[in-house]
Amino acid sequence: MKKNVIVGQSGGPTAVINASLYGVVYEALNREDTCGTVYGMINGIEGFLNDRLMDMKPLDCSGELELIKTTPGSYLGSCRYKLPEDLNDSVYPELFEKFEKYHIGYFFYIGGNDSMDTVSKLSRYAEKIGSDIRFTGIPKTIDNDLVCTDHTPGFGSAAKYVASTVREIAADASVYDNKQSVTIVEIMGRHAGWLTAASALARKFKGDNPVLIYLPEVAFDQEAFIRKVKNALETTPNLVVCISEGINDGSGTFICELASDVGVDTFGHKMLTGSGKYLENLVKERLGVKVRSIELNVCQRCSSVMLAGTDQKEAIASGAYGVKSAIEGATGKMVAFRRASEIAPDADYVLDYTLEDVSKICNKEKTVPLDWICSQGSDVTQDFIAYARPLIQGAVKIPTEGGLPKFSYRK
Repeated sequence: MKKNVIVGQSGGPTAVINASLYGVVYEALNREDTCGTVYGMINGIEGFLNDRLMDMKPLDCSGELELIKTTPGSYLGSCRYKLPEDLNDSVYPELFEKFEKYHIGYFFYIGGNDSMDTVSKLSRYAEKIGSDIRFTGIPKTIDNDLVCTDHTPGFGSAAKYVASTVREIAADASVYDNKQSVTIVEIMGRHAGWLTAASALARKFKGDNPVLIYLPEVAFDQEAFIRKVKNALETTPNLVVCISEGINDGSGTFICELASDVGVDTFGHKMLTGSGKYLENLVKERLGVKVRSIELNVCQRCSSVMLAGTDQKEAIASGAYGVKSAIEGATGKMVAFRRASEIAPDADYVLDYTLEDVSKICNKEKTVPLDWICSQGSDVTQDFIAYARPLIQGAVKIPTEGGLPKFSYRK
């Protein structure tokens, strides 16, 4: 008997979150012997609670589904809705009544850590009541901080954007040679510095900008920072420094908190911004050189212009693999990546897809290994470069209209 499929997106978007959506929808639509209607949740689980969903098949018939592959943002819309910890809460029977109403047999949620928490809770509640609905998490996050997977879809394209933009910033900063200057680039990363570490890929030769790179995994020492900036200016008068938004003093205080009060989001996460501006003022005050700070902000996750071919390919494959696995009986799992090749500069890059228990993934964070961080916390090693470089490979041709990228928009 055919069962209907439902898929949603949650959390912050990436350049390839819609590629994962494409993978789920395309695979499900081509499993006509097993899958019935393929629904999309509008604004995630929160929207589904309000019966906001759409039939995805017309997108395939109109050709719009193909356009989704290169559209950034979340086509279905997103949410930051956290399900209650108590599985006895009334929201669970309400959700499962709606699953029954729409004859749902397969549930797919594309997202990061908090989204995997949703998959975990729903699969555990299903087990509790004896439901045969299968729940699967499809990973995404530019932060690359999900455990039990080599990397996550979205990281490769964001890393490519960061490295490319930092290389452009370094070229811009180098045009004047008569005065010393410092450019501080603030990059996303609360507790995990994967994306900031990717700025090292911008270097064209040893000693090239960015000379200094600071990640949140290592305590940030302001005095040591000033000394290193001063020393670096002696050989690199137009210095570029890359920092994670979440750099901290090692005892729980974010550097940005020294500049202003920090609010929290709906999940209780501190909303970090201002580390670059704080350090800009510090350098100006202590060293008296020309200094500016640049916050890459949302562009890191929404740019499709530098979409990495490898990232898009893997995002599509992860969605399709999730559908195949659910049809074969898997539930309470997240699709994960296993690198089947050695992490080395000259090694061929080979990737396998597998499943991991989603309950072992949610509410945990994978940080950059400390042995990949060097120079007393101000740089990354060649091991990181060998890890990250394969993930940014490949160019994707973006459809255009009137000289601008053509995106798919939900009507």
